[in-house]
Amino acid sequence: MKSQKTKGAVVLVSLEETKAFLRIDSSHEDALIISFIASAEDIVESVLRFPLSDFLADGGTLPELVKTTVWYVVSQFHELRENVDVRKLAETVSLLLTSYRRKEW
Repeated sequence: MKSQKTKGAVVLVSLEETKAFLRIDSSHEDALIISFIASAEDIVESVLRFPLSDFLADGGTLPELVKTTVWYVVSQFHELRENVDVRKLAETVSLLLTSYRRKEW
């Protein structure tokens, strides 16, 4: 299995689930998708103003909306590549995550 970004020892958004979301069966883009997942998690954390691993404290899980937002960002990177509208992406991510966002880091 290829390595991917983790918070501590926990995989937050898996390659397998992400590929299923993207409807990708082959493995030839796995390294690229792993990179997209890491970038998407960083973007989501920036909007939330806390690390995704905080959701896992005390046995918690990553909320589906947060996971879906990571997948949305990955899908934009994957489908649009260099044509990603960063402003639109940031607005969408912010709107999706409003209920989870902290006022400050």
